Amino acid sequence: MMLDLNNYEALTFDCYGTMIDWETGVLTAIAPILSNHNIQLTNEQIFDAFGEIENEIEAGEYIKYRQVLRNVVEKMGDRFNFTPNPTEVDALAISLTSWQPFSDSVEALKVLKQKFKLAVISNVDDALFAETVKHLQVDFDYVITAEQLKSYKPSHNNFYTAFDRIGLPKEKILHVAASVYHDIVPAKALGMTAVWVNRRGVKQDSGADLEVPDLKTLAALVG
Repeated sequence: MMLDLNNYEALTFDCYGTMIDWETGVLTAIAPILSNHNIQLTNEQIFDAFGEIENEIEAGEYIKYRQVLRNVVEKMGDRFNFTPNPTEVDALAISLTSWQPFSDSVEALKVLKQKFKLAVISNVDDALFAETVKHLQVDFDYVITAEQLKSYKPSHNNFYTAFDRIGLPKEKILHVAASVYHDIVPAKALGMTAVWVNRRGVKQDSGADLEVPDLKTLAALVG
């Protein structure tokens, strides 16, 4: 299915995994910790463990994302029978500000910025995103973080806040994201049009209105 992007006035983006290469960031931080404790896991096993633990923590009482990442490292220790030292506990959270955009992200965002209002809806702290956005080199018109709302996607609260701040009918807002669980499912439940950025080439019925392999492909649809 192809979408006519002329029907939309604003694009809302997930950040990490959609615009920022979170997988490389996570591996760069966690793999050395595991190696220090003689734990041998595949990349997929690391991603799966990270995702499961992160979702479990975020589903509980709100804590800042920096602490979520600390807790992820500690709980990985529990799962794989090792005890991370204080430096290792902090390593993942510290690393986030240096995570880099995917190779297509910056140029695609610059193209899209010429036509649309751009917003980000991210499960992150304000201070962490303030460092990340420097890498993206684009000024977002709206930034909605978990810290501002004390809730994490897939909470609908994060999307309702985006609607309120952007001030457009949801039919005029296109949500763009890599995570089916955190983004595509709640966006569709709220009646939004959603684009799944399937960078990993996963075979899955996401429920999205459009699937693209990267943001460059989405930007090309602007014409």
